[in-house]
Amino acid sequence: MIYTILPTILFMLTSFTPSTANSPEAKIGASIAYTKTLEPTVNAKIEMAYHNLHSSKYALPKLESFAEALKGYYSLKEKGLIKKEILTLIDFSLSANTKRLWVIDLVTGDVLFHSLVAHGRNTGEEFASNFSNASESYKSSLGFYATGEIYNGKHGMSLKLDGLEKGVNDNARARGVVMHAADYVSTSFIKNNHRLGRSQGCPAVPAELSKEIISAIKDKSCFFIYHPSRVSKFGIKSIS
Repeated sequence: MIYTILPTILFMLTSFTPSTANSPEAKIGASIAYTKTLEPTVNAKIEMAYHNLHSSKYALPKLESFAEALKGYYSLKEKGLIKKEILTLIDFSLSANTKRLWVIDLVTGDVLFHSLVAHGRNTGEEFASNFSNASESYKSSLGFYATGEIYNGKHGMSLKLDGLEKGVNDNARARGVVMHAADYVSTSFIKNNHRLGRSQGCPAVPAELSKEIISAIKDKSCFFIYHPSRVSKFGIKSIS
């Protein structure tokens, strides 16, 4: 629709005398018209993708967090920073005692996984509220990542993460912030301790799901940790 509407708008803007059409005011008007036609198209695309999500087993993420994740996904895919059409979304606005990680196939709309996930011990108790990019902070970092390679560490099969936002999460690899399995990420731990266990800053997941999740999202897929206190730089202005 944008390709049919936009030429009409531009024709109207340039249908005056040459001096008027080339004036600064006319150029500004054309720019505003383009922006107004672009933004609803992107928003419509996001809403369509959201309504295309489906799962017979899992709850869906909130539209707010999904929209932010998808805007960044589009931008990163265009820049070649991610390759797969898989999106991992972690919503740190939610209680740690609830499942707040989703792995989504953006081609089919299938929710592949919906899981518990830990935040850093200094990020908060039940709710995440404090974030850091610094080493030894034991805090989680928000924002967009590209998933890296699999390796075997002290937690077994683990996944490297590369932070893509300078000053926000770009120290992730140096800090050793990775996805790994943890026995403190379980419903039994919540039952015994009244909250989920916490990591040293890693998005740790249940041991029984870790290998499946890691295998699905490895090697340059989009990984996003959301919190409403911060809007990522990969927003609507980053999308062409």
